[in-house]
Amino acid sequence: MTDLNEVKLEALLDIINSSARQAIAEYKKSGHGVPSADSPSFHPLDLATDTLALKKAIRLLEGAYHQLSAILAPPQQTVCNIFGNFNWACTDVASRARIADVLDTHPEGLSMDKLADAVNLDKNKTARILRNLSLVGCFKEVEPDVFANTRISLILKSTNNSGCTARVYSDFPKYGTVLYETMTDKEFARSYEVDKAPRSFSIRKEGMKEGYWEAIKNDEERRDIFHRGMIGIQEIFGSYAMLHEYPWDEVSSVVDIGSGIGALSMPLAKMFPHLRITNQDLPEVIKEARNTWEKNATEALLDGRVEFVAFNFLEDGPVAGKDVYYYLIKLRSILHNWPDAEAITILRNIRKTMKPNSRVLIHDCVLFRTVQDPGVGVNGFSVAPQPMLPNFGAGSHRAYQLDMAMWFLFNAKERTLDEFKTLGQVLAAGLAFTQVYDLVDTMLIEFRIAQN
Repeated sequence: MTDLNEVKLEALLDIINSSARQAIAEYKKSGHGVPSADSPSFHPLDLATDTLALKKAIRLLEGAYHQLSAILAPPQQTVCNIFGNFNWACTDVASRARIADVLDTHPEGLSMDKLADAVNLDKNKTARILRNLSLVGCFKEVEPDVFANTRISLILKSTNNSGCTARVYSDFPKYGTVLYETMTDKEFARSYEVDKAPRSFSIRKEGMKEGYWEAIKNDEERRDIFHRGMIGIQEIFGSYAMLHEYPWDEVSSVVDIGSGIGALSMPLAKMFPHLRITNQDLPEVIKEARNTWEKNATEALLDGRVEFVAFNFLEDGPVAGKDVYYYLIKLRSILHNWPDAEAITILRNIRKTMKPNSRVLIHDCVLFRTVQDPGVGVNGFSVAPQPMLPNFGAGSHRAYQLDMAMWFLFNAKERTLDEFKTLGQVLAAGLAFTQVYDLVDTMLIEFRIAQN
C-alpha cells in the first residue's frame, strides 16, 4: 500500500531539487556561474534589479525545505529553532561595531585578538557572536579564531544600505516582548489606533512619549540610517523588479506618494527618461530628497522631468491629473503603516485628484492564508505546487515578518488581496481593482476608477 505521507515527502524533495536547479540555471545564465558560500565579494546578480525568475525559484526552495524539515524533525526541535533564534542580536552587534568593515581590509582573515582590538570589544564575546553567525554563512572562521567576510556578511558593512535596514529593525524585538501585554491590557487590547501600538506601550514603560517619526526627525544619525535603510529594504524585497515588470512605456506621468528621498522614483527616472515624476512627502523629507537628487540624479533635475511637492497625505490630495499614483513599500508614508481608518483617508484623498484614465499602484506585501485561498492562482498571483502550503509557507516569510513589524510600530498591518479590494472599491469609494503583478516578496496592485 502506498504511504501518502511518504509520497508528500518525495514531492517536496522534487520541488527542492527542481527549484534549486532553476536557481543554478539563473546564475549560469548571467555568465558568472553560481556563487561560492565563502565568496568575499558579491555576485553580479546580487546587485541586479531584474532577478524575478531567481526570486521565484528561491521562494519555492525556501518554502519546500522548511516544510520538509518541519515534517521530519522532532517538533520540540523545530519550536526551539523558532524561539531560540538570536541572530537578530548578533547581526546588530556586528553591524554597530562595523566588524564587516574591518574584515573587508583583510580578505584572508583577521585573528580575533586583532579584530576585537579594532572594534574595541571583548575578544571572547565577539568570537561567540561571529561563530553564531557563521552557522548561517554570515562570516566564516578560516582557521581557529581567525575570521573573514563572506558574501553574506558584506551586507553588514556600514556602506551597505541593506545593512542599514538591519539597524532600523534592531529595536523591533524590544517592542515584541510586550506584545502579549498589549493584547491583554484594557487600553490597548482592542484598539487599532496608532498610539496603541506595542512600541507606544514599550516606551511608556520607559517613561518616554516620543513618537516614531519624531524620534527619527530629532536624531540626524538615526534619520540617515532610516533613509538608507528604506533603500536597503527595496533591495531586500526585490522591489526594483517593478522597473521591469510594469508597462511604464504606456505611462507619461507618475506621482510617488510618500517618496522619501527617492528610493524607487530615482531609478524609475533613470530607466525611463520619458516619465515626468512628482515626488511628494512631508516638507522636511522633500528638502532632503532634493539634496539627494542633486547629488545622484542631476540630469533628471536639469531636464525638468522631476518636481518636489510637499504635502501631508492624511490632510491633502496629491498633485492632480497624473497617470499613475504610486505607493511603495517602506516603513513610511504608505498604507501598510496605517490602520484602516487612515488608509481610507489616504485613498479618498488621491481618488479626488485622479483623471478618468489614472491608476493607483500599491506596491506592498499581500498576505494569503495557509489553506487554499480563492485569490491564489488567479489575477496574476502564483500558486505553490502541492503538497506545499498554498502561500509558499516559509518562502513568504519576509512578508509575514513585515506584517508583525507594522503591528509593533504602528498598530497597522500588511493586508490580504480582499482587504485591499475592500479598501479601494468600497471604503475609499470608487477604486476598482484591475490587476496584480507578482514580484514574490511584494505585489504591485493596480486600481482604476470604477466604471458605473
